[in-house]
Amino acid sequence: MQIRARVSMSADGFVTTPSGWPALTADPSFVPGQSHGIREFLEGCEAALMGRATFEPALTNSRWPWPTLDVFVLGSHRPDGTPDHVTTDSDPVRLLEKLRAANRGGDVHLVGGPRTIGTFHALGALDTLELVVLPMLFGEGTRLTPALSPDAGLAFQRQRALPGGAVEIVYSCRGSREALPGKPASQR
Repeated sequence: MQIRARVSMSADGFVTTPSGWPALTADPSFVPGQSHGIREFLEGCEAALMGRATFEPALTNSRWPWPTLDVFVLGSHRPDGTPDHVTTDSDPVRLLEKLRAANRGGDVHLVGGPRTIGTFHALGALDTLELVVLPMLFGEGTRLTPALSPDAGLAFQRQRALPGGAVEIVYSCRGSREALPGKPASQR
């Protein structure tokens, strides 16, 4: 089982629009559940793991966003209207234990913002961070950092261009970050 986070962001580092929507929703080429490589990403996933702030809007959607995935939610309480098959817990360690106990060998999509990603990364549970960088500038919104520290120990794995000008960048969370140089590479 791999726990894989996938988050979109503007070229200036914002994971939400100024009005608080996920960055990807601002891209005119966005198609929920289909565009920007999400179909390929979800092929090996059997579960979704998220925080309550990401989960609660789904309760009012006209269609359930995770029809084929087991859902695990980190939150201080179980929101009204939560389907019975959704597992919730306020403690991230206990929630991970429940997730691992239920796992049948597939990967887990860690859905959420920087704070949720940072929580599971700090526990050593995050295996990969996949960024979809959009060719847009927002100027404000929620930043990926500092909630996910620049010292996170990300090791570059691969990148690919996506239709519409976005770029997917995949990092392993099992690396270690080297110190940034004090001088430009041309002066070393």
